[in-house]
Amino acid sequence: MNRVYKLKLILWTVVGLAAAVGAARFILGLGATTNLSDVTPWGIWIGFDVMSGVALAAGGFIMTATVYIFRLEKFHAIVRPAVLTAFLGYVAVAVGLLFDLGLPWNIWHMIVFWNPHSPLFEVGWCVMLYLTVLTLEFFPVPAEDFSALARIRRFLLKFRLPLVIAGIGLSTLHQSSLGSLFLIMPYRLHPLWYSPILPLLFLISAIALGMMMVTLESHTTAWLYRRKPETEALASLGGAARWVLLLYLAMRFGDLAVRGQLGYLFAPGLHTAMFWLEISAMAIVPAILFSLVRVRRTRGGQWAAAALGVFGVVWNRIDVGGLAHLRQGAQFYLPAWTEVAISAGVVAAATLAFLFFVERFRVWEQRPADPDADPLKLPEFDKVGMTWLGVPVVAARTVYSLGFVFAAALGVALIAPQPASSRGVDPQSSHRARGGPILWIDGNLNGFGVAFPHEKIEQKFGGDASCVYCHHMNFPRDRASGCYECHRDMYLVSDAFRHDWHASPEGAHLACTQCHPAGQPRAAAGAKACTACHKDMIPKGTTIQVKNYRTVGYVQAMHELCIGCHKSIAKREAKPDFARCATCHKEDRAVTDAGGPAFQPPAVRGILLPPVPR
Repeated sequence: MNRVYKLKLILWTVVGLAAAVGAARFILGLGATTNLSDVTPWGIWIGFDVMSGVALAAGGFIMTATVYIFRLEKFHAIVRPAVLTAFLGYVAVAVGLLFDLGLPWNIWHMIVFWNPHSPLFEVGWCVMLYLTVLTLEFFPVPAEDFSALARIRRFLLKFRLPLVIAGIGLSTLHQSSLGSLFLIMPYRLHPLWYSPILPLLFLISAIALGMMMVTLESHTTAWLYRRKPETEALASLGGAARWVLLLYLAMRFGDLAVRGQLGYLFAPGLHTAMFWLEISAMAIVPAILFSLVRVRRTRGGQWAAAALGVFGVVWNRIDVGGLAHLRQGAQFYLPAWTEVAISAGVVAAATLAFLFFVERFRVWEQRPADPDADPLKLPEFDKVGMTWLGVPVVAARTVYSLGFVFAAALGVALIAPQPASSRGVDPQSSHRARGGPILWIDGNLNGFGVAFPHEKIEQKFGGDASCVYCHHMNFPRDRASGCYECHRDMYLVSDAFRHDWHASPEGAHLACTQCHPAGQPRAAAGAKACTACHKDMIPKGTTIQVKNYRTVGYVQAMHELCIGCHKSIAKREAKPDFARCATCHKEDRAVTDAGGPAFQPPAVRGILLPPVPR
């Protein structure tokens, strides 16, 4: 079994597993297939599939600029594979983004509903436009084999230079604007990664990555198809990458020095170790290897330096995209196996597409022979049952299909859909406050709650008589019912009456005529008032008038109640800051009670409450 055959079998198997997981993601939702949360809404699908995918495709605009603008013809043999890699990279980015979006079918909205103030708007448009440019740039390659497309090919070749310039401009814009996304989180991103020049750092590292990715792709495919690599041209490319990496190092450490953050380089902790490992892999070691002439001119040296650099830059993107964020007490994000499976499947599918193009079109100067289509090769038989699998090309496709199907079946078997309630989370419901004298109000259990000194407030406003200020409605046979009892959904309107429960045998089992007059339309307007049966439902002295039983979302109810009271206190007691968000939403999430043990708000695995589209 040759190398290409083995690799394709592995890739098809990975794609089969990813296909099953991908179907589950769209059918069951994000919560069933990811460990994402409201605290960590961006995970491996953004850090790897999107941010790394965009950076890995940077070789396209670098090589087209080198060959078609600077006229360095010695790199002409590697420009077509670079454009193909960039094209497939951007297709993979678009596919990966669909998995991460809460409502992927609305992805077209950015074309119609413009928000030019958002960096994501610019990124989305640049990716879409640059993918179009790459399609037009690469289209002449497969069009060579089709006479019917000759006229279109000649037309596109006339506009090659404008397309190259447009591609360079678009890629430069969004390579840097990916870094702009993180400028809005100076207190969320660790100081070793946050920088006001982050867009420039992203652009420079992408340029270096593009050169190294071209080198890695050339040597890997040369080994795979047993062809001679472009070692001399790649040595020159490695020399250029060395200077770009040195520039990146100077800017990265210079920026830390200017901002007074050098002390973090030697501070004990996980982030410091992550930084040194990342910067060594992405820049320091590759720059040293590319600086050594003997290493730079050998196949093994080029491959090792390029592979390490590619790994390091991808690691940097994943760090900035999530791992280097300060969690502030929240649960650490670790990707679920399903997230990894989908990411691997997207890469495997792109690799299969690359192999398809290089085997069937003149991506290289000399097209490699398809080992599975050799007419002189003897028919293949299954090694166990000696069953004839057909001619070689059919036998290979049969084995690939079996690998895909078995992997997909395994994926379906491994995905056991669990209702959120079985994991301790109700994706639609709010949750009770926790604690004793001090309540931790954190309805959606994401760590962003408020410490509410219940006893202190009760004493200040008149003891038990003050309960009605907040608890303005009671459940039957209850007193001072919690807000979550009626405001059951975090954001959506709920029905506190629960008509179905009252009418069902499992609930109150009431006949319709017990609430609705006989012979009249059964509508809420003519129904008996709830207080006719539940005398203590609305406590005496409540400050809020209950007009109906349609309750607003938990978040809205809590904010309107608390902020309204704080505003009146701020005005009455001349405390202008008392109604500000930071007064209650402290950085410290731990809650202590008179020096007692700290209560840490819980963190919940899975999509948090509710799964709001991002």
